[in-house]
Amino acid sequence: MDASANTAYYQRHVFFCLNERANGEACCAQQAAKSGFDHCKARVKALGLAGVGQVRVNKAGCLDRCAGAPVAVVYPEGVWYTFVDQSDVDEIVDRHLANGEVVERLLLPASVGR
Repeated sequence: MDASANTAYYQRHVFFCLNERANGEACCAQQAAKSGFDHCKARVKALGLAGVGQVRVNKAGCLDRCAGAPVAVVYPEGVWYTFVDQSDVDEIVDRHLANGEVVERLLLPASVGR
């Protein structure tokens, strides 16, 4: 098998939950998840990190971790983050997406679910 067949298309893939619940339950959409997504996507692009072999920023539906809203997950590491504002998103981009360093202070505790 060709070694390139085992190479990931993106080095890192980050998914932002943008789910909105109509029944008033906690959800990421109520916690400005869309602005965090928009900021991350723009920052990744501005820093030249976007594209094949680099970083892809995607919207996601419910990731079932609503109690920690807003949430994002970075693959292939499977690192879950919560964030409050654009400076938190900047730190995720600068440290994790650009340099592979997990931002410990923004980790979503494993016990946080729906």
